[in-house]
Amino acid sequence: MYVLACPCILDPSLRARGITSDADRTAFSRALERCRKAGIEVVSLPCPETRYLGKDREPGTFLERLNTPEFRKIQLDLAEEVRKIIDERGPPLCIVGVDSSPTCGVTATWYGSVEGIPPKRPGRGSFLSLLADIPAIDVKLFARYRVYLAAPLFSEAERAYNREIATLLTGRFFEVFLPQDIGDDSAARSADGNREIFERDLAAVQDADLVVAVIDGADADSGTAWEMGYAFALGKPVVALRTDFRMAGHHERVNLMLEMSSAVVGSKADLLEALFPLKRDGAHGPHRDGA
Repeated sequence: MYVLACPCILDPSLRARGITSDADRTAFSRALERCRKAGIEVVSLPCPETRYLGKDREPGTFLERLNTPEFRKIQLDLAEEVRKIIDERGPPLCIVGVDSSPTCGVTATWYGSVEGIPPKRPGRGSFLSLLADIPAIDVKLFARYRVYLAAPLFSEAERAYNREIATLLTGRFFEVFLPQDIGDDSAARSADGNREIFERDLAAVQDADLVVAVIDGADADSGTAWEMGYAFALGKPVVALRTDFRMAGHHERVNLMLEMSSAVVGSKADLLEALFPLKRDGAHGPHRDGA
């Protein structure tokens, strides 16, 4: 198992001068950490911008710096190199790109302003557009892999379902914190035990990159709702799984406060798509290379 990674994820100095923030560096590091922990090999893509403009270069859009026949040929040649890697190794899990890059953007790219259209547009960058059949994910999404699984855990059926969801997530290379694994599975607890569980769960939410919450039932479990609210207050993404078809109102699938503070999905397949959105086909983007 391997991923094809934008080269600046491994070496941020390959990016144009002055554009790499601390948040970018953290995302790059965490993405590589996820691969190490999951046993995913990282294979670097070539960098067409470095090949064309050199390592120490000013930032610019595709139209400003890269819209030339010479650069198109470089990209086509490097795309062939990538195809050879795939022929030898088999298909990768995905490409890990860097959004907004003129060449390696996944869902957005700095293309350049023309005819009143803003310079930043939706779609893949010029190089990833040549690899449109390979699924891709932005590095900042790929770097979010530590999940706190908030769910009721008071019955054998609930704990089994939680385990099923945790297994589903670990199968997609997420690291899952499951409260029932730290002893939160019995009513026979002391006051000190309650405090210890509370503090461990609190710390786990703080350390998580995102929260997945199971909110089936006539009303969401109160502890799960509290954990969702705390995660939202911390600015962490919350994805709520509700397979229950009952509605809380004419327009709400669940309590309004929970629905507005999370992305609610209705199936396990939708949950995986929300957490690990692999994009294919760059044809919807602003251009094909050089167009």
